Amino acid sequence: MRLLAPVARLAPLLFVFLWSTGFLGAKYGLPHAAPLAFLFVRYGLVIALMAGIAVVLRAPWPRDSRQWLHIGVSGLLVHGLYLGGVFMAIKAGLPAGITALVVGMQPLLTATLAGRLLGESVLPRQWLGLALGFAGVALVVSHKLGSGFDMAALVPACVALVGITVGTLYQKRFCQHFDWRTGSVAQFLPTAIVTGIVVLATDDFRIDWTGEFAFALGWLVLVLSVGAISLLNWLIRHGSAVNVASLFYLTPPTTALLAWLLFGETLTGLALAGMALAVWGVYLSRR
Repeated sequence: MRLLAPVARLAPLLFVFLWSTGFLGAKYGLPHAAPLAFLFVRYGLVIALMAGIAVVLRAPWPRDSRQWLHIGVSGLLVHGLYLGGVFMAIKAGLPAGITALVVGMQPLLTATLAGRLLGESVLPRQWLGLALGFAGVALVVSHKLGSGFDMAALVPACVALVGITVGTLYQKRFCQHFDWRTGSVAQFLPTAIVTGIVVLATDDFRIDWTGEFAFALGWLVLVLSVGAISLLNWLIRHGSAVNVASLFYLTPPTTALLAWLLFGETLTGLALAGMALAVWGVYLSRR
């Protein structure tokens, strides 16, 4: 996937926007389906769609079993553990604000591990930017923080944090070069298999095929799993792990802004200040 220079500069912003709409898609779809059943159907549709595109366009497939394995492991971490963990945490009663704060630690955790695992150096300016970005995220979601939840609900949120962090580093280390079309199939296939096994084990395959669910499913398949994930793969391949991770700080502010525009949700003064702080932090981290 080659992007012209002007488009390449816009790729991070486009990724943030598309990734942020995933939370709105979940808002529409989750009331009508069990979380993992929702994800399982989503994964299956993505595999069918991307496999068809790959065959029609004659895209190159992973060259050997080793490459299939590495790409599959990265998919299990980035998609299976992250999305499954977030959805299960929310189902278990963890407030969305606290969930956002937990997974919002990803850039800091990535920076901590990047030097040891990838040999990337993190400058003091980048550490400052990461700290400011996390503070900004905390301000954005502060009005949504609740209490009285079961502490066990933190476990899947922490699993999601580890999944997206280790998955990003793993992909940067072992999956530098793969076609985005066939690579999506290689990533989502083991993710769908593992998710399906969990769904069968829990016997929780509730789906109400309403118009809202169909819209949410189509949006998450086409816009998130094809568009945003393809951009994420490209960004991981062409940028440092810290730079890519810092973009996730912009997701909660962008989601809050979209929720304000589409659903009339309140934007407090602290949230607006947090947005500005998060943007400044990401600027420092990526400059």
